[in-house]
Formats: sequence, structure tokens, C-alpha cells
Amino acid sequence: MDVRLFKIVVAVLGLAFAVAFIALCVPPLIENPDFVGAALAGFVNPFSSGYALDAIFCWLILAAWVMHEAKTQGIKHGWVCLVLGVVPGVATGFAAYLLLRMNQKAN
Repeated sequence: MDVRLFKIVVAVLGLAFAVAFIALCVPPLIENPDFVGAALAGFVNPFSSGYALDAIFCWLILAAWVMHEAKTQGIKHGWVCLVLGVVPGVATGFAAYLLLRMNQKAN
């Protein structure tokens, strides 16, 4: 896969997750704006707890990577991707970081 196609695929997947997250989560959150309850809903059974922990630890690994590369590679504005990793989620934040990183390393 060439770089251009890779960037398109990553961008489309990151945006697709953001759209799906908004479609699934925003309507019930508007109806009942309980942010703590919404966050804890990921832990209602052992299976959802496993997926929720996976997302949390993926975000922590992404955060470690972003902080490491900020110091060692000079990658700037990675914190924006960490915010995107919280809302809408790690898939969007990770996709954004890959694109940000690729663009900065190309220059």
C-alpha cells in the first residue's frame, strides 16, 4: 500500500469511528446527560469490561508514545490526538496521531 492510500484509509477509518460513536452515544447522552454513568456503562458485564479496559490501556499506550515522540522526535500537537482519544475514542485519536506524525516527519 502506498503512503497516499494509507493516509486515506487511516483518515476514513478514524472518521468512520467518530461518526459511529456520535450516532450511537450522543442521542442517549442528550436524553440523559449523565457523563459518569455513560463512562461506567462500559463496565456492566465482564465482556464489556474487557473491551473498555482494552480501550483505556490503548489510550495509555498512545499517550506514552505521544509523550515519547514529543521529546525524542519533536512531534508537536500530539496532545490534540490524546483529547480525541478520549472523545470520540482511541480509534480516532490514534488515526489522527498517525497522520499528524507522518505529516511532521515528511517536512
